[in-house]
Amino acid sequence: MIWNAVGSLVYALASMALAFFVLRLSGQEDGGIFGFGYSTLGQQMFIISYFGIRSFQITDMRSEYSFGDYLRARKLTSLIAFLGGMAFPLLLFLLGKYSVRKAVILFLLCCLKVLDGFADVYESELQRQGRLYKAGQSLCFRTIMTFSTILLVLLSGFGLLAACLAALLVHALGVYFFAVRPLRACPSDGNGKGLSGVDWFCHGRSKKLLWDTFFLFASVFLDFYVFSASKYAVDNVIGSEGSGIFNVLFMPASFIYLVANFLIRPTLTRLSMEYAAKDFAAFRKTSRFIVSAIAGLAVLIVLCAFVFGRLGLGIIEWILGGKFRGLFTAEWIPFLLIIGGGGLYALSDALYYILVTLRRQRMIFVAYVLCALAAFLTADNAVRAGGIQGGALHYLVLMVFLLFLYAVFSFAAFVGLEKE
Repeated sequence: MIWNAVGSLVYALASMALAFFVLRLSGQEDGGIFGFGYSTLGQQMFIISYFGIRSFQITDMRSEYSFGDYLRARKLTSLIAFLGGMAFPLLLFLLGKYSVRKAVILFLLCCLKVLDGFADVYESELQRQGRLYKAGQSLCFRTIMTFSTILLVLLSGFGLLAACLAALLVHALGVYFFAVRPLRACPSDGNGKGLSGVDWFCHGRSKKLLWDTFFLFASVFLDFYVFSASKYAVDNVIGSEGSGIFNVLFMPASFIYLVANFLIRPTLTRLSMEYAAKDFAAFRKTSRFIVSAIAGLAVLIVLCAFVFGRLGLGIIEWILGGKFRGLFTAEWIPFLLIIGGGGLYALSDALYYILVTLRRQRMIFVAYVLCALAAFLTADNAVRAGGIQGGALHYLVLMVFLLFLYAVFSFAAFVGLEKE
């Protein structure tokens, strides 16, 4: 649990610190490009590579699928994510909305996140085998390597493009040494074949796995779109400079989610074992504990933001330098709205994992389809009407809607559990 917490904390802090350093060392426009590429577009490609399989894999205590099945599936999803990370910037370049430099930087950041998604299949298997500490170490050390590389290259004066390229190469080494090597032994595919050969992407078990987890993937993909819809809208309506400001304001919301995850993940194995054993009384008790812990965390962070938020934004301006003075403190109200939305999102995430354990993928999918549709129809108009504050209010309202849907579906799922 300690290593898992350390890895999640380092990952969360590195994301925020990198946003600050790129803003300070490369300017507001490059800061906006990096923030959008690293925490929004790149993360969307991570979701494609990730495919929502982690929660399924770490709760697969009956070994319904082998690690070989999970690995083959992840190779295919990572390839699709790589192609998506190439296609999106290329399309916007061809439409005249991106420069060549911005398109290349965004592509490199997408590749960085796709590698994160590929490493996750190894870290998930380590957790499934009772070695969560190894997964935490991998996330921690890989993040430190990537963070240090970007920072050192920027400090050396080589620019953001060179920093992203160097980070991608170093990160690939980190994935090999800290994720792949600790899990060298790969099970056979059930037919006596190993993991090499031409059947990487066409093995029947892997196809079945992808189908079984498709609703999870679609839900997670739509989930991140819902989470990021206001960021896409700000980048589209206001541009890179506005996106840089909005991404910094948004960082604590991402931090709440990441911290919530290191509280949730260690309990998932116990939750899945209780459900597999049909110990529904214990399952309900563990579920209440998870929801209560995340609700308490969310309330604490929102209160801290209300009391210390303006001071914190002032410190950010001081760190970034004089040219940013007054830029973030003027956005205190949007900052509070985003923090409130982040707390609601973390609470929704707790209910999401409970529904995943209960294998209620279709309920999850319906919730995200409804929220994604609402986001798509309203995000750009909200930003056009209210600027950054409009984007922040839009995010908060979406999170209220998402939590409401999850609460309704969770109640229905527990009613059904009583009848089993």
